[in-house]
Amino acid sequence: MRLRDLTFALFSALVYCMFLLVFLYAIGFVENLLVPKSIDSGPSGAFSGSLVINAALLAVFAMQHSIMARPAFKEAWTRIVPSQLERSFFVLFATAALALLCWQWRPLPQLVWNVNQPIAVRGLQLLSWLGWAMVLFSTFLISHFQLFGLSQGFAAAGRRVASAPEFSTPSLYRYLRHPIYAGFIVAFWATPVMTLGHLEFAIATTGYIFIGIWFEERDLITQFGERYRRYRKTVGMLLPRI
Repeated sequence: MRLRDLTFALFSALVYCMFLLVFLYAIGFVENLLVPKSIDSGPSGAFSGSLVINAALLAVFAMQHSIMARPAFKEAWTRIVPSQLERSFFVLFATAALALLCWQWRPLPQLVWNVNQPIAVRGLQLLSWLGWAMVLFSTFLISHFQLFGLSQGFAAAGRRVASAPEFSTPSLYRYLRHPIYAGFIVAFWATPVMTLGHLEFAIATTGYIFIGIWFEERDLITQFGERYRRYRKTVGMLLPRI
């Protein structure tokens, strides 16, 4: 194994570990659980300033995802970085954007709603955790390790070419076109205590999800053509089609 190939594998593994740590922190950040700074904790500044800073952080995250996920950007980017590491670099920059958001987020503690009934509180908390579980489960349905760049890096180390993504509709994908996004929306909105800061986060991320779906489905139609068009006609986007 050449040093270059080994470096590819180690880089993709390191990026994946960094992503996993930050993503787990982000879950605690949204859930206000087990992290030193969450969506509702920490010093809060002036209302207007906090609102603008949070919006800017969310915009950085959204722009990184939108720009680096486009085929035209990938084509240009892989003239600079090895194609086997393109996905790992995407994950690296996404992880950095997410870490920046969690680090610099300004809480807005004003209450929008506060559920006190114990059964309702437990129900909302359970629903939120089911949303996170749905996100994780759905990534494994469409090749978790390819999605986060590990397959490509280790394929390079083994002198192999990583298999191209195939169109398939396993499990949840038979009923929802975007179960990962659906899981995120559930996780972000199902909370017994909704502060203004959490509401800003939920609205912005949900809005970006719909924008991201529009771009992603355009790319999927380009990639898979009529097969994806038929799939889109028969399967619901974020809710099962009855």
